[in-house]
This record gives sequence, structure tokens and C-alpha cells, in this order.
Amino acid sequence: MDTLGDRMEYIIYCDESSSDGPKFSDFFGGCMVNSKDLHIVEDALNAKKRELNLFGEIKWTKVTEQYLERYIQIMDLFFDFIRNGKIKARIMFRRNEDRPTNTQARYNSEDKYFKLYYQFLKNSFGLKDLPLEQGDVFIRIYLDQLPDTKEKCDHFKEFIRNLPNIRDFQNVHGRLHIRKEDVADIRSHDHVLLQCTDIVLGAMYFRLNNLHLDKPTGSQRRGKRTIAKEKLYKHIHKRICEMLPSFNIGTSTGERGFQNPAWELPYSHWRFIPK
Repeated sequence: MDTLGDRMEYIIYCDESSSDGPKFSDFFGGCMVNSKDLHIVEDALNAKKRELNLFGEIKWTKVTEQYLERYIQIMDLFFDFIRNGKIKARIMFRRNEDRPTNTQARYNSEDKYFKLYYQFLKNSFGLKDLPLEQGDVFIRIYLDQLPDTKEKCDHFKEFIRNLPNIRDFQNVHGRLHIRKEDVADIRSHDHVLLQCTDIVLGAMYFRLNNLHLDKPTGSQRRGKRTIAKEKLYKHIHKRICEMLPSFNIGTSTGERGFQNPAWELPYSHWRFIPK
């Protein structure tokens, strides 16, 4: 079925957005693609970028009125792949009011980032609920460049590689594999799937934090860039609702009729609530 013969291989691209927002913070996003579909998906998205004369890195912060229609076309292709099952996308965030009640459990500012990233990778893609019919599964995890020392980043990567061995993953012991060389940080500039993830992640941060209402100081009207970003967010939300009607971006996505939603949902949100 793919390059590993009778073994399945999936690639997960991960990104993170601002850790601080007025209402919602700690945004993490990712998309997963089967290795047999990777070149099909990447080639199509890169060809679309060339067709639209988008030769640099596409990202949420670059959305303007001038580029809005081009970004809509890229997102349409990205969500076409989600709809037809070639990509699964996941977004995680925390509402600022959701904090540990025990002061001893409050996040240490130095390790919060890695702890939340670990939770995202551990739970968002349904890896511990891999269906038996998948057989042996190999996972490659590509992280947008990690903003910390090499020592801390290497330590974090080792935790990720050990996921198949922890107790929560006992149902997939011996079937799920993450090799040492298959967890790496990469430059988003070189990976179109990471760029598309950045746009979706940025759109959710933008809308959940009500940035669509922002007005320049002293102005009664919103800026053209803000209006363009709201239009792109609305288009993305419309595409999500085509698959998952009445999708609420501010709550964790329910089962939606899927028997194994963590694994099967084409797109989902997880509002992380610390225990």
C-alpha cells in the first residue's frame, strides 16, 4: 500500500502559534498524511502556489486584501484533500480561564510549551486508538523549528519517540513505531503542508481572540488587512462546516457519528482543560 510494503507510514506536520491571547492561548496545530499520498498532496499544493505566483512562504501573517483570493484558492485545495481523506487536521488551544485549580499544578513558564506540545501529539491524532486493520504503523513527526536550546529540544524529541511505549498506548504496543530519525524540526519555508497548517491555526487564533473587531488607533473603521483576514477565516470555517455542520471553533469537537473519532475525524478542535 505504500513505500514500506505492508506497513503503513504517516507523516505529521506540527506548528504552534502565539502562547498568549486576550481570550485563548497556547495554540498548536498539525496535519497528518499517509506517506503514499504525500507527493500527490505536496505536488498539487506547490503547483497551485506557482500558478498563483506565490513563490515565497505562505502564512497567516501575510494575508492582505491583495492576496486574499489567492489564499482562498490554496485553502480550498487544502480542504479538498481533507474532505477526500488524504489529510487529517487538528487544532488545540486553551481558554485563558481554564487553569489548574491547584497552585502547585500551575505551569512553569519554562516547561509549559513542551508539556502542552506533548499533550497535543499524544492525544490529538488518535495514535493510541489505531485500528487493528492498520497493522504495523510508522510515524514521522516534523515540528516547526523549536524555540529553545538544543538540549531541551533533544530531550523533548526523546519523549515523543517514547510515546509507543507508555501505558496510555498499551493497545498499540508493538504496532506503533516512532524511530529516532523520524522526529525532527524543520523550516516551514520548505514544507507547504506546514504553511497551510499555519494559515488555519492563525485563522482560529484570530477569530477566537476577536481580532476581527480590531480597529487602528483613532479610527472608526477596521483596517483592510483585518477585513481580509476575517473573510479568509469565514471561508475556512465554511469549508469545515461542509464536512462537520454547525462547527463550533471554541469547543472540543464531539464524536460526530464516528466510531473512533480521534483517529477518523477529518478535522477537529481540542480545547485543552488542565486537570
